[in-house]
Amino acid sequence: MTTIGGGASPRWRLACGWLTQFVVGTDLFVVSPLLPAIAAEYGLSAAQAGISVTAFSVTYLLCAPVIGHLADRFGRRRMLLGGLLGFALANLLTGLAPGFGLLLATRIAAGATAAGIAPLIYAGVGEAAPEASRATWMSIAVSGLLLALSLGAPAGTLLAAHWGWRAPFLVLALASLGLIAANRLVWPDDARRGGATAAALPALDWGAAAIGLLPTVLWATALYGAYTYLGVWLTGEGLSPPLIARAISFYGAGALVGTLIGGRIADRFGVRLTQTISLSGLAACLALFGIGVGTGLAADMLLLVLSVFAQLFFPAQQAGLVRGFPGRRVLLLALNNSALFLGISAGSVLGGKAMEWGGFSADAGLGALIAGLALVSIILPGRLRPRG
Repeated sequence: MTTIGGGASPRWRLACGWLTQFVVGTDLFVVSPLLPAIAAEYGLSAAQAGISVTAFSVTYLLCAPVIGHLADRFGRRRMLLGGLLGFALANLLTGLAPGFGLLLATRIAAGATAAGIAPLIYAGVGEAAPEASRATWMSIAVSGLLLALSLGAPAGTLLAAHWGWRAPFLVLALASLGLIAANRLVWPDDARRGGATAAALPALDWGAAAIGLLPTVLWATALYGAYTYLGVWLTGEGLSPPLIARAISFYGAGALVGTLIGGRIADRFGVRLTQTISLSGLAACLALFGIGVGTGLAADMLLLVLSVFAQLFFPAQQAGLVRGFPGRRVLLLALNNSALFLGISAGSVLGGKAMEWGGFSADAGLGALIAGLALVSIILPGRLRPRG
């Protein structure tokens, strides 16, 4: 097995990146099931406690491009290790917070530090990967985040059931400290890597970057505008909690499969074709939900197919950005994460308005239209659009 940089093999870097994404993802996803216990302890409504989730997301959105820019200037590994240290401290203080005000501050700190971890992991994995397998490796890194939804968050919920809601955050703090040591070992130091300095950074074509990032915003708006209100729709259809859980599990399984095969398809057939297949399938599945197709097991299967198609997109998009902006890959991947959160936020707002107007059918129909716009943004020729 060949080695690069400081001696760690590329596969060890991939494994460390995957584990880091799993821990960060667990922190992101575990808060929601813990909200009732958090709200009860502090005497808040669930909606008031939910501000902590919003604060995390908004902080992440705003901080990711700033930290990406700083990493380009001052060193990737230095910023990654600092981010993990801050992330560990934020989780420790979350687990010890005596009041909701301090807890809210610690979740803001967690969002800011998480924003400095994921894009740097993606950039490092993309750099370590063999050229012909870059999208595949990046899809594996993304799968750590997705597996946190189906394994990490439930494990944290079970831990909280026995030891209280603070316990998962204390465990995450300990795990983050361990990840500092692991990441320090596997990634080359910035001097050895030949990291960019302020004088050496290439100029960024912001017009090309905006065109390259627009599909992420539209894709996330279409997908999460429908996903946010999936539980509301299933409950309204009279499904029992076990059947709702079954439907969500089909969606989660599809997301994991789509992410893993999306990278392989992109490596073999190209980024643009993979994105086109993804957005076409997403638009078609949302349109079927929009016209009322799918009840019971049929709806579960449609959710599975929808999720597979949808998740083909993200690893292909990341690989395209790395290829299109090689000198500013950290900043572009950070901006891509911000674009993801922007789309999630926009989708929740637009989906809510559509639900008020015409229920889940209207929500899904609007999502199909937005996915179509994302497809247009991919296939239309554009002089400024980076090639991938």
